[in-house]
Amino acid sequence: MRITRRLEFDAGHRIPDHQSQCRHLHGHRYALEITLAGEVIEAAGSPINGMVMDFSEVKAIAKENLVDVWDHAFLAWRRDASVVGFLASLPGHKTVLLDDVPTAENLAIVAFRILDPLYGDRYGNHLELERVRLYETPNCWADAIRSELRTD
Repeated sequence: MRITRRLEFDAGHRIPDHQSQCRHLHGHRYALEITLAGEVIEAAGSPINGMVMDFSEVKAIAKENLVDVWDHAFLAWRRDASVVGFLASLPGHKTVLLDDVPTAENLAIVAFRILDPLYGDRYGNHLELERVRLYETPNCWADAIRSELRTD
């Protein structure tokens, strides 16, 4: 069985080598979909009976460890020296430095790697993060899928 929880956040970024508008500082209303796979829990009397995982718990984990960190932050590639320097000059600015260019693809991979160890098989129902889908716009998204990610 698979379940998916969607969360949204706002963040800025830029793609420095882009040939068009995305090379400029700009922001998006991102949407993040977290898909977990596992067996439906059969535990009469338990508050999680009939679930793979409580959606509120899926949300709480993602919110604390990813969404609250990225929301209203500028997601910057640490090698984008001029932008990193500029952001550092703004007192108290919320900046998240990333090892890769903050494309939708790379952000989906980073999100997957942050969240994967947090969901673990907590109920003995073979719970596993299967996919993180990151919408950069309503019409553009990237999927980080467990079976397709390198594990090195």
